[in-house]
Amino acid sequence: MTATKEKVLLAMSGGVDSSVAAALLLEQGYDVTGVFLCIGNDSDTQSGGCCSPQDASDANRVAHALGIPLHTLNVAEHFLPIIDYFAAEYLAGRTPNPCVLCNSSVKFGKLFHHADVIGARYVATGHYARVIHTAGGGAILRGKAVKKDQSYALFGVPRERLPRMLLPIGEVEDKTLVRGMAMELGLNVHDKPDSQEICFVPDDDYPTLLATRAPDALRAGDIVDSSGKVLGRHEGYARYTVGQRRGLRVAAGEPMYVTKIDPATATVTIGPRPEVLRSGLTASRVVWQQDVEPSFDATVQIRYNHGGAPGRVVLNTNQSFHVQFDEPQAAITPGQAAVVYDGDRLLGGGWID
Repeated sequence: MTATKEKVLLAMSGGVDSSVAAALLLEQGYDVTGVFLCIGNDSDTQSGGCCSPQDASDANRVAHALGIPLHTLNVAEHFLPIIDYFAAEYLAGRTPNPCVLCNSSVKFGKLFHHADVIGARYVATGHYARVIHTAGGGAILRGKAVKKDQSYALFGVPRERLPRMLLPIGEVEDKTLVRGMAMELGLNVHDKPDSQEICFVPDDDYPTLLATRAPDALRAGDIVDSSGKVLGRHEGYARYTVGQRRGLRVAAGEPMYVTKIDPATATVTIGPRPEVLRSGLTASRVVWQQDVEPSFDATVQIRYNHGGAPGRVVLNTNQSFHVQFDEPQAAITPGQAAVVYDGDRLLGGGWID
């Protein structure tokens, strides 16, 4: 689609993906304004996470090089509920995915308000996913760079937002091509490493955050097998997730995996691989971006790096569904998202109970 100077507000992190997204939007004829999201104080000098001085500097340099304005928007207050959710999920023995909430409430939530203020029709990001606009609204599709696809983390975006979303990076087939584009454009971020951590957890040190916000989640307890036999001790059940194999520090003679976490007793249950397999799941707090039947076949992805598995989806209510997989799946983890696809098209998803 060729646009005629329609205004776009683009979230710019100072990374290579959002930087190239800006260049692609300009090439497509859009009037681009960048916005750098800050979740810390103006004086925050942390080296990791969002709003680091280096990221801010990189975003400014890219905006200057491309000739676009760049705003800085402090969204710290909008992150407080996300951080509260993060701590509460660990306290409940679940494994949270805060990126989903950030995308729905901040990047494709708060930014729409800012877009309206500056008169921008669209909001864009550097996600590896695609969006199509149709007469009936819109749809999110998997990104063409299959190994980098980030559509899973976009299931929570309300369907009414889809017609105003742009995801230019989703059309690029490989991350190396994105870096190549940045190099050709002379952008200093062409070789900048990808961020691997949760933006409000510097150095991925989430136990330190939990120590102040949910200290009971770091309560020591027993590691047991499925019969209840004590195999060892742990130093906080929040340090474990269902499906985890490494770091159990238990000698069992065969590979063992976390199969269950009981926050009431601070007990972590482990077992051999067959015990971590499940044939189905129930998900709640559902968001449907597309209309679906009460029962239908689909592909369901149960974590970010899961390729998706075929199964039957049955709606219990509009806010809950059950999935019966064709084959048992490993590490169906409470707190993670179950995202439903029809081919490449994202239909919706919910949170695994």
